[in-house]
Amino acid sequence: MANRLAEASSPYLLQHAENPIDWWPWTPDAFAEARRRDVPILLSVGYAACHWCHVMAHESFSDPEVAALVNAHFVAIKVDREERPDVDAVFMKATQALTGQGGWPMTVFLTPEGRPFFAGTYYPPEPAHGLPSFAQLVTALADAWTSRRDEVLTSADSIVAHLSDEFGTLPASGDLDLAQLPEKVSADFDPVHGGFGSAPKFPAPGLIDALLVTGEPASLDLAQRSLEAMLRGGIHDQVGGGFHRYSVDAGWVVPHFEKMLYDNALLLGSYTRAWCRTADHDRGLRLLFERAVRGIVGFLARDLQLDGGGFAASLDADSCDIRGMVHEGIYYVWSPELLTDALGEADSDWACEVFHVTQRGTFEHGLSTLQLRGTPDWDRFDAVLDRLREVRSGRFAPARDDKLVAAWNGFAIDSLVNAALVFGEPGWLELAERAAQASWLLMVDGELRRAGLDGVPSDASGMADDYGALALGYARLAGAIGDAVWLERAVALLETALQRFGADDGGFYDAPADGNGVRPFARARDTADNPTPSGTACLVAALRLVGLLADRSDFEVRAERAAATLLGVLQAAPRFAGWAFVDALIADQAAKRLAPAVAVLVTPDGAQLTELTRAAARMAPAGTALVAGPAGTRGFAHHFDDRDVRDGETTAYVCRGTVCFAPATDVRELRAALWKRM
Repeated sequence: MANRLAEASSPYLLQHAENPIDWWPWTPDAFAEARRRDVPILLSVGYAACHWCHVMAHESFSDPEVAALVNAHFVAIKVDREERPDVDAVFMKATQALTGQGGWPMTVFLTPEGRPFFAGTYYPPEPAHGLPSFAQLVTALADAWTSRRDEVLTSADSIVAHLSDEFGTLPASGDLDLAQLPEKVSADFDPVHGGFGSAPKFPAPGLIDALLVTGEPASLDLAQRSLEAMLRGGIHDQVGGGFHRYSVDAGWVVPHFEKMLYDNALLLGSYTRAWCRTADHDRGLRLLFERAVRGIVGFLARDLQLDGGGFAASLDADSCDIRGMVHEGIYYVWSPELLTDALGEADSDWACEVFHVTQRGTFEHGLSTLQLRGTPDWDRFDAVLDRLREVRSGRFAPARDDKLVAAWNGFAIDSLVNAALVFGEPGWLELAERAAQASWLLMVDGELRRAGLDGVPSDASGMADDYGALALGYARLAGAIGDAVWLERAVALLETALQRFGADDGGFYDAPADGNGVRPFARARDTADNPTPSGTACLVAALRLVGLLADRSDFEVRAERAAATLLGVLQAAPRFAGWAFVDALIADQAAKRLAPAVAVLVTPDGAQLTELTRAAARMAPAGTALVAGPAGTRGFAHHFDDRDVRDGETTAYVCRGTVCFAPATDVRELRAALWKRM
C-alpha cells in the first residue's frame, strides 16, 4: 500500500512511496499531525542519486519492524534536498553543529514546531562503527521525548538560538585586496594531481573560471592543470562524456559515480572558457579541452535531455550487474578481460595501456575506472570509444532522476549558448532554446517553481539561484539568437526576485520569506559557493548581464550592492566564492578603464553564427554582453538603433558605458574595440 508520497513530484520521494513507513511530504499538514498526536518529527533528507540514501532505504525504511517503531512514535517527513534546498540548508547546519560533519541521508529529529534536537546522517540496521542501529536510535529518542521532554525542549531551544544567530551573520568584510587572493588559492592547489584541496576532491568550476578571467600566466596554469587532470582522470566518463560528482581520492582516479546536471553544466562553461584562453600553439591542450566540451554536450543531449527539451537532474551512482546485484559504479568500470571481450586482443592491449586498466584494478574486485594517458592515436581512440559505448549500452544503466530543476537548467542554457557561439554549433543553440522553453513552464501565476516532473511544476517555490540562473541563461540566449522575448523573461524573473529575496543589507536570502507553507526555523542564506554558486552570486551575475542588454542601470546598481555582501566570504575563502571572485576581477578591470562592454553584432539577414560573432565570443573580456541579430532587431533597448551591416558583412558595434568605438567588420578591428580602454 502506497503512503502519502505517491502523489509527489520528486522521483526521490516516489522511491519511498511503497515504504511501510508512513511518510509525509514537507507540508503544514505534517506538522499539524505531529502537534495533534503530540509526537516529535523524524525528518529524512536525501536525493535520488545518493548511494547511501538507497542503502538506508533498503536496510531500514523498508523494514516493517522499524517502520512500526517510527509510525508509533513519530511523524515521518521525507524531503528531496534538490527540491527543497532551503530545508536542506537549514537542517544541514544543525547536523554539522551537532555532529561536526554532514552528508546524506540526513536524519534529524524535530519538535512538532520544527526545532531540531538530534541530528546525524546514515544509521546502520545493526550497531556498527560506533553508531547505534537506526531502530535503537528511534527507540531511545522516543523514550527521551516521553520521559525527559524538558531536556529535549531546552536542547532544541538552545540549538535554534545558536543557529539563528549564525544564519543572520555574514562573514565580515573589509577592503578587498585582490592581490592576496591568488596566493590563498595557490595554497589550496594540489601541485601533484591538480585541483584544489585533498580527498574527497571536487571540480570547483567557479574557482577555475576566476583563474581564467585575466589570463595571467600563473593563474591560467592552475586552471589548465586542474582541468587537464580532471579530464584525464576517472572522474571523467571517458566513454560517455560528462563528469561524475567528485573524486574519492586526491588523484581523480575513483569518482563517486553520480552524474549531476549542475556539475556538467558548469564544467561545460569552464572548459569552453579555458579553450578560449589556451594559446593556439598549445594545440594538444586545446584539443583535449574541445573534446571535453563536446563530450559534455553529447552527454547532456543523449543521457539527460528530457522529452520536453529540459535536462534531468542526475544519473544514479548505482546500477545492476549481470546477476541483478546492485553495485556503485558497475556501469562505468572495466577489466582487461572485459576490454578483450569488447575489442578483441590487439585493441584491448592498446586500450589497457591508454586507459590504465590493470589486472589489479584501480577500483574494486579487479575492475578499473578509465583514465586517459598520454596522447593516443585519436582516430583509433575514437573507434575504440565507439565500440565501448556500444558494448556499455547493453549493461544495466543507472536510474535517472527526471526532475527538471530550474537553476541547473539555467546553468546549462548559459553554458550551451556560450559553447555554441565559441565552437560555431547551431545545434547547441537549439538545445539551449529547448531547455529554456521547458524551464519557462515552471512559471505559475508569475511565480517560478523550483522543479517539475513530466511537465508538471512542483509545489516547491523557486529559490534565489533558480531566478538568477534562469535569468542569466535566458539573457545569454536572447543575445545569441536576437530574440528579445527571452530578455523580457529574464527581466521579469529579476524584478520578482528583487521583491522575494531582497535583504536589508543589499544582498539576498536564498529562500522566500513565506517558506512555501512551512518555513524552517531560520531563513536560508549562504553567500558561499558550494557545488553550485550561491543564490546571491547567481543574481549578481544575472543583474549585470541583463542590466547591460536591457539598459537597466537600476539592475547594475542593485548588483553592486549585492556584490558587496559577497566580499566577506571571498576574502576568507576564495576557493568557495568563485563567482564572487569573477565579479570582483571584472570590477577591478573596470576600475582600470576596461568596464564591461556591450558588443552588438549586426548580421546579414538569415545569418546566425557568423565568423565575427564566433570571434566576439572567443575574444571578449569577461563581463561583456553580446547580442547578435539583423538590422532593426527590437527589444534590446537602444542597442540596434541606427545600426546596420557594412559591405554586406557582419558588423560589430562595441560600446563601453557612454563611449562607443568605430564599427568593426574584421577580427582584428573587433579585438581592438573589445579590449580598448576608456
